[in-house]
Amino acid sequence: MKILVTGSAGFIGNETCLQLLELGHEVIGIDNLSPYYDVQLKEDRLLRIKDNSNFIDARMNIEDRASIERVFQENRPEVVINLAAQAGVRYSLENPHAYIDTNITGFLNILEGCKVTGCRHLIYSSSSSVYGNNTQLPFSADDSVNHPISLYAATKRSNELMAHVYSHLYGLPCTGLRFFTVYGPWGRPDMALFLFTKSILEGRPIELFNRGQMSRSFTYISDIVRSLIRLIDRVPDKAITHNGLQDIPSLSGSAPFKLHNIGNETVVSLLRYVELLEDELGIKAKKNMLPMQPGDVQTTSADIQSLVEAIEFAPKTSVEEGVANFVSWYRDYYNI
Repeated sequence: MKILVTGSAGFIGNETCLQLLELGHEVIGIDNLSPYYDVQLKEDRLLRIKDNSNFIDARMNIEDRASIERVFQENRPEVVINLAAQAGVRYSLENPHAYIDTNITGFLNILEGCKVTGCRHLIYSSSSSVYGNNTQLPFSADDSVNHPISLYAATKRSNELMAHVYSHLYGLPCTGLRFFTVYGPWGRPDMALFLFTKSILEGRPIELFNRGQMSRSFTYISDIVRSLIRLIDRVPDKAITHNGLQDIPSLSGSAPFKLHNIGNETVVSLLRYVELLEDELGIKAKKNMLPMQPGDVQTTSADIQSLVEAIEFAPKTSVEEGVANFVSWYRDYYNI
């Protein structure tokens, strides 16, 4: 198929492009190489795929309406996978406009492109952040998500609602993916594993918010991408009673729309995560215990029943294996 992937230089987007190309698909990759984090890392990710004859490297902002309209008209993709976003909960406290520009305006441009060119399936990234301070564990896609506690989470919930509108009005099949703490080789330097590794190797203390009393459904990158690719052919049908809109029961089943959690069902404490990293590096971390940060949540836990039913696969890579793979990649990439 001809598949458009936004965020092709990003952590999840680049691995998705790589796997799609290995499966023989044509891929149009969109990225603007935002300086939010190390641009060289993004360039190096693209080196893994740029020479593939089935890959088109399109450099643009998704909020650039004219450019997005042009790439849709010129390529008319059958499937669109939107992974471009301004990420990061804490960064949204400092730069709120970046989240509206990319995550709202940019996503609207993607929806319009899909509508106009007749895309047969839009898959887009959401986030476990939409659950906010939900105390019911594990988080289910049927839980209420109407009380986000960060602007990042609010933009992701907005994406889900915008997708439902286009699904309902125009019959655009949409699948939203709520990712749970993705980690692994080629990861994002602003996330905990990357930050901790760099600090420990440099002899600096790591910052543990909520004094380390946090737990997460840490989900390995290959499990994320394998799940995503399997969902390409699981196109939602109008007959399916979709989830995530339990507060509007009259809409149930009226649109080809679906939401899935993608996460590892095993919840791991942050302190255990650090212990595994210390073991792999052979260095004890200096710990700076800090209070909870605005926008953070204490625990995330993924209910993935709907995902397993759809694709007959569950993310299972253990955190022990995942952390070891990351450290091996990090040492190789940075020649340590």
